[in-house]
Amino acid sequence: MLTLASKLKRDDGLKGSRTSASASDSTRRVSVRDKLLVKEVAELEANLPCTCKVHFPDPNKLHCFQLTVSPDEGYYQGGKFQFETEVPDAYNMVPPKVKCLTKIWHPNITEAGEICLSLLREHSIDGTGWAPTRTLKDVVWGLNSLFTDLLNFDDPLNIEAAEHHLRDKEDFRNKVDDYIKRYAR
Repeated sequence: MLTLASKLKRDDGLKGSRTSASASDSTRRVSVRDKLLVKEVAELEANLPCTCKVHFPDPNKLHCFQLTVSPDEGYYQGGKFQFETEVPDAYNMVPPKVKCLTKIWHPNITEAGEICLSLLREHSIDGTGWAPTRTLKDVVWGLNSLFTDLLNFDDPLNIEAAEHHLRDKEDFRNKVDDYIKRYAR
């Protein structure tokens, strides 16, 4: 992270001193997305929920990172759930792409890792979808909330999990615990 921020500062400093027209665009241009991400990642790291950790496999690629959510209450307490986030070039006009890498029994996350979270939708009929005013901090807090207050059995993506909860809450909890033991430690 500091590497990209340092690069941005260095590039800004070099702009004025460069007179050669032969310098390549790739060394001078930094995308709008990357400039936004430098600011947003700093804000995100300063305001992470205590149940979340962010990891950047390559500090020069702020647009690809992993999030670990470790809920400390509710059905999913004790599990560690990995999410992969990719921020597209058109960010902040379009939302980041997020996938859950941990197999989970959840009404709003499929076993294949698809996530039902309105702020991750580019177009949302309820008006709570992505907007250019949203940030990575909103995404992380939203994902964290899927394990507590945004856990939604009434509008599920994984219908089978939601119906299971309606049918037998105790058996639902047992299946969640089983998935945590098998996939989320």
